[in-house]
Amino acid sequence: MSEIARLSVEIDDVTPRVVRVVEVPADIRLDDLHFVLQIAIGWQNGHPFEFRIGDKLWGQPDRDADVSPMRAERATLTDILAQGDAFKYDYVFGEDWQHTVTLLSRAAAQPDMRYPNLVSAEGRCPPADIGGPVGYETYLRSIADPNSVPVAYVTARSTRDVPDGTPAADASVEPAAHPTPDLRSAPRTGSSKIQPEGS
Repeated sequence: MSEIARLSVEIDDVTPRVVRVVEVPADIRLDDLHFVLQIAIGWQNGHPFEFRIGDKLWGQPDRDADVSPMRAERATLTDILAQGDAFKYDYVFGEDWQHTVTLLSRAAAQPDMRYPNLVSAEGRCPPADIGGPVGYETYLRSIADPNSVPVAYVTARSTRDVPDGTPAADASVEPAAHPTPDLRSAPRTGSSKIQPEGS
Protein backbone atom coordinates (compact mmCIF):
# COMPACT_ATOMS: atom_id res chain seq x y z
CA MET A 1 0.00 0.00 0.00
CA SER A 2 1.09 3.58 -0.56
CA GLU A 3 2.20 6.18 1.92
CA ILE A 4 -0.46 7.17 4.47
CA ALA A 5 -1.37 10.79 5.18
CA ARG A 6 -2.78 11.72 8.59
CA LEU A 7 -5.12 14.68 8.12
CA SER A 8 -6.92 16.98 10.53
CA VAL A 9 -10.16 18.42 9.16
CA GLU A 10 -11.96 21.18 11.07
CA ILE A 11 -15.18 22.96 10.19
CA ASP A 12 -14.35 26.67 10.04
CA ASP A 13 -16.15 29.31 12.14
CA VAL A 14 -18.03 26.81 14.35
CA THR A 15 -18.11 26.75 18.16
CA PRO A 16 -17.78 24.27 19.76
CA ARG A 17 -15.08 22.89 17.48
CA VAL A 18 -15.84 20.06 15.05
CA VAL A 19 -12.60 18.26 14.21
CA ARG A 20 -11.82 14.86 12.74
CA VAL A 21 -8.43 13.21 12.30
CA VAL A 22 -8.29 10.61 9.56
CA GLU A 23 -5.61 8.51 7.93
CA VAL A 24 -5.92 7.95 4.19
CA PRO A 25 -3.66 6.71 1.41
CA ALA A 26 -1.77 9.70 -0.02
CA ASP A 27 -2.77 8.56 -3.51
CA ILE A 28 -6.53 8.57 -2.72
CA ARG A 29 -8.56 10.26 -5.47
CA LEU A 30 -10.16 13.51 -4.37
CA ASP A 31 -13.70 12.31 -5.09
CA ASP A 32 -13.02 9.37 -2.74
CA LEU A 33 -11.46 11.69 -0.14
CA HIS A 34 -14.69 13.69 -0.29
CA PHE A 35 -16.67 10.56 0.66
CA VAL A 36 -14.26 9.75 3.50
CA LEU A 37 -14.67 13.28 4.90
CA GLN A 38 -18.45 13.09 4.53
CA ILE A 39 -18.61 9.93 6.64
CA ALA A 40 -16.02 11.02 9.20
CA ILE A 41 -17.60 14.44 9.81
CA GLY A 42 -21.21 13.28 9.64
CA TRP A 43 -22.45 15.10 6.54
CA GLN A 44 -25.02 13.42 4.30
CA ASN A 45 -23.36 13.85 0.87
CA GLY A 46 -26.28 15.78 -0.56
CA HIS A 47 -24.50 18.84 -1.93
CA PRO A 48 -21.61 19.84 -4.21
CA PHE A 49 -18.07 19.96 -2.85
CA GLU A 50 -14.77 21.55 -3.72
CA PHE A 51 -11.13 21.27 -2.66
CA ARG A 52 -9.00 24.38 -3.01
CA ILE A 53 -5.45 25.48 -2.43
CA GLY A 54 -4.17 28.77 -3.76
CA ASP A 55 -5.83 29.36 -7.14
CA LYS A 56 -6.38 25.65 -7.83
CA LEU A 57 -9.84 24.10 -7.50
CA TRP A 58 -10.99 20.48 -7.72
CA GLY A 59 -14.59 19.32 -7.53
CA GLN A 60 -17.55 18.69 -9.77
CA PRO A 61 -17.47 20.55 -13.07
CA ASP A 62 -20.15 23.22 -13.43
CA ARG A 63 -20.73 24.51 -16.94
CA ASP A 64 -22.67 27.50 -15.57
CA ALA A 65 -19.90 28.68 -13.23
CA ASP A 66 -17.46 31.43 -14.16
CA VAL A 67 -14.60 29.17 -13.05
CA SER A 68 -15.23 25.46 -13.20
CA PRO A 69 -13.02 23.29 -10.98
CA MET A 70 -10.79 20.53 -12.28
CA ARG A 71 -12.39 17.09 -11.97
CA ALA A 72 -11.92 15.60 -8.49
CA GLU A 73 -11.86 12.08 -9.91
CA ARG A 74 -8.78 12.95 -11.97
CA ALA A 75 -6.63 14.18 -9.07
CA THR A 76 -5.30 12.76 -5.83
CA LEU A 77 -4.47 14.01 -2.38
CA THR A 78 -0.81 13.91 -3.44
CA ASP A 79 -1.64 16.53 -6.12
CA ILE A 80 -2.96 18.90 -3.45
CA LEU A 81 -0.14 18.20 -1.00
CA ALA A 82 2.38 19.07 -3.72
CA GLN A 83 0.98 22.63 -3.40
CA GLY A 84 1.11 22.82 0.43
CA ASP A 85 0.27 21.10 3.71
CA ALA A 86 -3.05 22.90 4.35
CA PHE A 87 -6.02 23.32 2.04
CA LYS A 88 -9.75 24.02 2.05
CA TYR A 89 -12.65 21.62 1.62
CA ASP A 90 -15.97 23.34 0.92
CA TYR A 91 -19.37 21.67 1.21
CA VAL A 92 -22.89 23.04 0.58
CA PHE A 93 -22.27 26.11 -1.54
CA GLY A 94 -24.44 28.98 -0.33
CA GLU A 95 -24.45 27.57 3.22
CA ASP A 96 -20.68 28.07 3.26
CA TRP A 97 -19.54 25.05 5.24
CA GLN A 98 -15.81 25.53 4.84
CA HIS A 99 -13.25 23.20 6.36
CA THR A 100 -9.52 23.54 6.89
CA VAL A 101 -7.66 20.33 6.14
CA THR A 102 -4.11 20.10 7.48
CA LEU A 103 -1.52 17.42 6.87
CA LEU A 104 -0.31 16.25 10.29
CA SER A 105 2.11 13.57 9.15
CA ARG A 106 3.05 11.03 6.48
CA ALA A 107 4.10 7.48 7.23
CA ALA A 108 4.31 4.06 5.68
CA ALA A 109 1.11 2.04 5.83
CA GLN A 110 0.89 -0.36 8.75
CA PRO A 111 0.34 -3.88 7.41
CA ASP A 112 -2.30 -4.74 10.04
CA MET A 113 -4.31 -1.50 9.61
CA ARG A 114 -7.23 -0.94 7.24
CA TYR A 115 -7.42 2.45 5.55
CA PRO A 116 -9.06 4.94 5.50
CA ASN A 117 -9.04 5.12 9.28
CA LEU A 118 -10.77 7.47 11.73
CA VAL A 119 -8.21 8.35 14.42
CA SER A 120 -10.22 10.80 16.53
CA ALA A 121 -13.36 12.94 16.52
CA GLU A 122 -14.31 16.04 18.46
CA GLY A 123 -17.70 17.78 18.36
CA ARG A 124 -21.03 17.00 16.71
CA CYS A 125 -21.61 17.68 13.02
CA PRO A 126 -24.10 20.55 12.52
CA PRO A 127 -27.26 20.06 10.41
CA ALA A 128 -26.12 20.75 6.81
CA ASP A 129 -29.08 22.90 5.75
CA ILE A 130 -29.27 25.11 8.83
CA GLY A 131 -27.74 28.21 7.19
CA GLY A 132 -24.02 27.66 7.58
CA PRO A 133 -22.06 28.75 10.67
CA VAL A 134 -24.28 31.80 11.29
CA GLY A 135 -27.47 29.71 11.06
CA TYR A 136 -25.92 27.07 13.30
CA GLU A 137 -25.10 29.67 15.95
CA THR A 138 -28.74 30.84 15.85
CA TYR A 139 -29.90 27.23 16.03
CA LEU A 140 -27.78 26.52 19.12
CA ARG A 141 -29.05 29.67 20.87
CA SER A 142 -32.63 28.74 20.02
CA ILE A 143 -32.48 25.15 21.26
CA ALA A 144 -30.80 26.34 24.47
CA ASP A 145 -33.76 28.68 25.14
CA PRO A 146 -37.12 26.84 24.95
CA ASN A 147 -38.90 30.23 25.09
CA SER A 148 -37.17 31.36 21.94
CA VAL A 149 -39.63 32.30 19.19
CA PRO A 150 -37.90 30.34 16.40
CA VAL A 151 -37.30 27.20 18.50
CA ALA A 152 -40.06 25.24 16.70
CA TYR A 153 -38.65 26.32 13.34
CA VAL A 154 -35.07 25.33 14.07
CA THR A 155 -36.15 22.07 15.68
CA ALA A 156 -38.15 21.28 12.55
CA ARG A 157 -35.12 22.07 10.38
CA SER A 158 -33.03 19.56 12.32
CA THR A 159 -35.73 16.89 12.08
CA ARG A 160 -35.26 13.97 9.77
CA ASP A 161 -37.61 11.24 8.63
CA VAL A 162 -36.99 7.81 10.07
CA PRO A 163 -37.57 4.69 7.90
CA ASP A 164 -41.19 4.22 9.00
CA GLY A 165 -41.98 7.72 7.75
CA THR A 166 -42.57 9.41 11.10
CA PRO A 167 -40.53 12.53 11.83
CA ALA A 168 -37.98 12.12 14.60
CA ALA A 169 -35.93 14.98 15.99
CA ASP A 170 -32.42 14.18 17.14
CA ALA A 171 -32.91 13.66 20.85
CA SER A 172 -29.32 14.57 21.59
CA VAL A 173 -28.44 17.99 20.27
CA GLU A 174 -25.49 18.58 22.60
CA PRO A 175 -23.04 20.13 20.11
CA ALA A 176 -19.87 19.32 22.05
CA ALA A 177 -20.69 15.61 22.12
CA HIS A 178 -20.24 13.56 19.03
CA PRO A 179 -21.71 10.19 18.22
CA THR A 180 -19.17 7.69 16.94
CA PRO A 181 -20.04 7.57 13.25
CA ASP A 182 -20.70 4.21 11.69
CA LEU A 183 -17.68 4.22 9.44
CA ARG A 184 -17.78 0.54 8.56
CA SER A 185 -19.82 1.02 5.40
CA ALA A 186 -18.94 3.18 2.44
CA PRO A 187 -21.30 5.82 1.02
CA ARG A 188 -21.15 4.24 -2.42
CA THR A 189 -20.33 0.86 -3.85
CA GLY A 190 -16.68 0.24 -4.48
CA SER A 191 -15.24 2.98 -2.33
CA SER A 192 -12.91 2.28 0.55
CA LYS A 193 -14.28 1.55 4.00
CA ILE A 194 -13.27 3.61 6.98
CA GLN A 195 -13.28 2.46 10.56
CA PRO A 196 -12.37 3.83 14.00
CA GLU A 197 -8.75 3.15 14.99
CA GLY A 198 -8.29 -0.02 16.99
CA SER A 199 -11.53 -1.69 15.79
